[in-house]
Amino acid sequence: MFFFLAGGLGQQVRQVIKSGAGKCIRCGSEADLVDYDKVLKLFFVPVWRWPGKDPVLHCTECDLFFPQSLSPPISLARCRFCDRVVQPEFRFCPNCGSSL
Repeated sequence: MFFFLAGGLGQQVRQVIKSGAGKCIRCGSEADLVDYDKVLKLFFVPVWRWPGKDPVLHCTECDLFFPQSLSPPISLARCRFCDRVVQPEFRFCPNCGSSL
């Protein structure tokens, strides 16, 4: 007698706490801070769910879950003329128009 069992353990987003809270360590896109559930699947059907311990970051591009401690810090750029915070990818300050 032969039995074939297909199943696995995965993670699934339960609730987004903060959108864009960090950057993904795999692909570099924005990651959301989420509460998650661990899910046991048998034959690709969810059978059992239980909540994860701490909130984690989840990348929607590559579907990676990782702890906040592994996320690289988001750098804040400042204009050297008006001293206002600008996004790091900007080439010109949106406030005073000077080159960054």
